Amino acid sequence: MDASSIAASLLGTRLTLWLGPTIAVPAPAVIVQALASVEVRLSDGDYDGFELTFTVGRTSALAMDYTLMMNPLLRPSTRVVIQVWLGVFPQVLIDGFITESSLNPGDEPGSSTLTVTGLDLRMMMDVRQMSMFYPAQAMEAIIEEILLPYMMYLGMPPQVESPDPSVPPPSEWIPVKADTDLVYLTQLAHKYDCVFYVEPTTVPMINKAYWGPVANVSVPQAALSVNMGPETNATIRFRYDGRAPTLVNGMMLDKRTGLVLPVITAFSTRMPLAVMPPVVVQGATMRMSSPAEANNVEYVEAMLQAQAQTNRSSYALKAEGELDMLRYGNILRPRRLVGVRGAGYMFDGLYYVKDVTHTIKVGEYKQRFTLTRDGFGSLTPVVPT
Repeated sequence: MDASSIAASLLGTRLTLWLGPTIAVPAPAVIVQALASVEVRLSDGDYDGFELTFTVGRTSALAMDYTLMMNPLLRPSTRVVIQVWLGVFPQVLIDGFITESSLNPGDEPGSSTLTVTGLDLRMMMDVRQMSMFYPAQAMEAIIEEILLPYMMYLGMPPQVESPDPSVPPPSEWIPVKADTDLVYLTQLAHKYDCVFYVEPTTVPMINKAYWGPVANVSVPQAALSVNMGPETNATIRFRYDGRAPTLVNGMMLDKRTGLVLPVITAFSTRMPLAVMPPVVVQGATMRMSSPAEANNVEYVEAMLQAQAQTNRSSYALKAEGELDMLRYGNILRPRRLVGVRGAGYMFDGLYYVKDVTHTIKVGEYKQRFTLTRDGFGSLTPVVPT
């Protein structure tokens, strides 16, 4: 058990809600006292999101409206930072903006609720659709230029790791962005088997923006334990999809040479997390696919796209479950590794955390999660606890 787990068990878990137009500050007492529940959804793919539910009421029988409905801090476009304290160790779950609110009037006194929902900071990159041209610029320079206007929300320089350092000659090709910044960055990442995300640091309103290869090599988080008596801290169910892994086998027209060339992938190049990956376990039933969007591009780019298609499909073993926060004592984060123990050799070992949903109420803190990896059998005899 690490220091944060010990502190959480001794000092308890607390939540701090920050609200504001652009710079958020701790929410006033009238809002905090009305807060009934918090849900935060963190994922390695789509938007991260949050949902805040408040108990609302009228201050008197003659009041014209619910008190909180008139508070400008709970309206769309308000910045929200949700911070959790595990004892004395603070961690920020999400930094984002309110997108909508809904009122559910109740029949009984005290049963009316106001629910506000929102998305992470990437929503600010998905507001304005504009065409931009980037002649004679490398991919890394383009991405950094796109992210520059959002430094007021990030608070720190973005981390960009481009797999393609080349600079296309303007006479051959000029990169064009014809959609919102977020759509362009996401499509570009998908094309090269990369990811783009923004996640908070431990300091409120300081956020890390990352564009680059999938970072599935990390220090594993505290292990999830099942079927281990008093050490059990989670319930997990496992599922393997034998038709998910996909290899590419087809032909493409190279726009540079005019030759018809083969585009073939034989295995995933992502870090293996299991002894028996899909090509071994389900080699006979693995699906074959034609190269997507392989024409009118150069051969190297077509191969990169094909390999990205195979890599994205390789993690076919999924594990879904729920944490007992009082026993686990840590925040489970997506886009990182975590160990599983107690499920037997075929399912124990390291997994990639795909998504986590935090549900917080007074006296209750649950974390639902989805883990994934490429096959059966643990690569390591032990996992960090």
